[in-house]
Amino acid sequence: MFDYSILLKPKARRHPTSQALLDTFLSTKDNFTAIDNSSYYGKQYDKYLYFSTNERLRLLDESKKMFQFAYDNYMKYAFPLDELDPIHCCGRGPDVEKPDNININDVLGNYSLGLVDSLDTLAVMGNTTEFQHAVKLVIEHVRFNRNITIQVFEATIRVLGALLSAHLLIIDPLQPFGNLAPSNYNNELLDLAHDLASRLLPAFENAPHDLPYPRVNLLTGVVSGMRNDTSTAGAGSLSLEFTILSRLIDDPIFERVARRAVNSLWTKRNQITGLLGNVIDVETGEWLSQSSGLGAGIDSFFEYLLKNYILFGEREDLNMFDEAYEAIYVHMRKGRANCKEGVGLHPMYVNVNMHTGAVSTTWIDSLQASFSAVQVLRGDINEAICMHALYYSIWRKFGVLPERFNWHVNMPDVNFYPLRPEFVEATYFLFQATKNPFYLHVGRDIIENLNYYTKVECGYATVHDVNDKTLEDRMESFFLSETCKYLYLLFDEDNYLNKQGANDYIFTTEAHIIPLMSKLRKKVWENDGFSSPPSSTNENLFSLPVNYETKTIVLNKKKKQKSAKNSLETQVVDVNLDESATQKSLTAVPNMIINNTRKLNESSCRFQPIERHTLPLSAALLFQLDEMVGVHSSRSP
Repeated sequence: MFDYSILLKPKARRHPTSQALLDTFLSTKDNFTAIDNSSYYGKQYDKYLYFSTNERLRLLDESKKMFQFAYDNYMKYAFPLDELDPIHCCGRGPDVEKPDNININDVLGNYSLGLVDSLDTLAVMGNTTEFQHAVKLVIEHVRFNRNITIQVFEATIRVLGALLSAHLLIIDPLQPFGNLAPSNYNNELLDLAHDLASRLLPAFENAPHDLPYPRVNLLTGVVSGMRNDTSTAGAGSLSLEFTILSRLIDDPIFERVARRAVNSLWTKRNQITGLLGNVIDVETGEWLSQSSGLGAGIDSFFEYLLKNYILFGEREDLNMFDEAYEAIYVHMRKGRANCKEGVGLHPMYVNVNMHTGAVSTTWIDSLQASFSAVQVLRGDINEAICMHALYYSIWRKFGVLPERFNWHVNMPDVNFYPLRPEFVEATYFLFQATKNPFYLHVGRDIIENLNYYTKVECGYATVHDVNDKTLEDRMESFFLSETCKYLYLLFDEDNYLNKQGANDYIFTTEAHIIPLMSKLRKKVWENDGFSSPPSSTNENLFSLPVNYETKTIVLNKKKKQKSAKNSLETQVVDVNLDESATQKSLTAVPNMIINNTRKLNESSCRFQPIERHTLPLSAALLFQLDEMVGVHSSRSP
């Protein structure tokens, strides 16, 4: 869990400004030129051109063993507590002695988090028997009527999302992973999800700007005296899970409050740059951190705008995503215009001031790596390839990803690596989009390094310092729900999600699997202003429909409709942003379903053989990128 207060603390500067540093950085590295793909450069990268079936199957088995080793030890040594301490082989729950220890208490709530977060990973890996057993354990042991304060965002993406995903997989008529229903299953997971979400609702009550308070006590509601600062992601990334719940139980209250929070943040963006800040005060509505980026504190806000459109078909979500993506490209993207050729610095997306667009920091963080997956989903494959390549060079430099990497000195700003999944996620999405064996090699590097650096007696441990590989005794639940799942799917060529079901499911930001079903694209309150009775007693507070405010941008829109499976209507939109604003023609949102990621004018390519023996970037550009990051240089700053 990232402590957003770090963003509020001024740092001593050895240099004038981050913008000046970037200007110097760009000017000194502009002499990088695109070198011919000579044999000298090519030999270093020849290994990426091929990948044997036997090796893929070996790594598929290895990725499954990784999860099973970590999960089995969690169940043996930690359950029913929330997390496993993998070095000392014991369980971990909330830090009751230090209530202000939000690094722990934001996440852990005495609700068997490790088990709940693992449910759909068990299903994906084909362990039907253990899935059914795990569901029974959740039904028997997990309760939310506890006097404990947790973070709304973490509880939503980890617990609420897991419960909804497992329930939807159980009732999914396609049964992609077999009959998952335990005997006598009677929607208990949905009932638990409803109970949890109802206990999160007080975060929205008496919120003057429709932004939820970041933390609630599951028994008593919002605790007076708690911090009012929340991140953009924390307030604006609840909409997918909350809307799923509303549409499953035909109660608009959850969708309404989550969408109002998104709308509130959207209206607070800078009207000139189109950028949002990172941290906001929920009571004053003022931005506490005006730094805008793609990493911690804001990443899933953009992700959910796009995925909300895919899942629910709400045009407002797509409009907001289009505008946000344009602002990101115009203000955050630095480096040469064409990633795959030309002169200049390899492209990267930097943190900037939301009001001016000036560079605000000299670091990028590991959570930003997931934006490549968003770009794949959008159909912007080349940009995704380039961002991923940068993070792969950083991975190769240190063996794992530091939480923050300072691109000015080519060293970490924050040194730990808590087994995060974002880089793995991007690797999986890019392989599904390109089928390039390069990404299987990346996956192998990830598995080998996780086993070499982080595997301990009872699981996988957080890397305390990427420089010396010292460890911390913690294995967060996202290692089970995301990191292991994406690694397994990367190598499981025949998994239903990678073949027949490629167009039928999306992943939440915690990698929980959600089927695209007609039930989720309908709401009984569609045309009556949310007239259905709210489940909250605060009826007046939540009585009005949501109205999004969107800014007009220059778009060339061509709408197409086509019928998808399960009677879903999926919008296919060709969007070209104004070239005068972006200096590049961007094609946005092709078929908005995972794996069907080609641009419209190339959509037939998904049915044609894909050349597997070329690098996603030329060997010369990969070499240049390694030199820029300092992969082969000393690690001393």
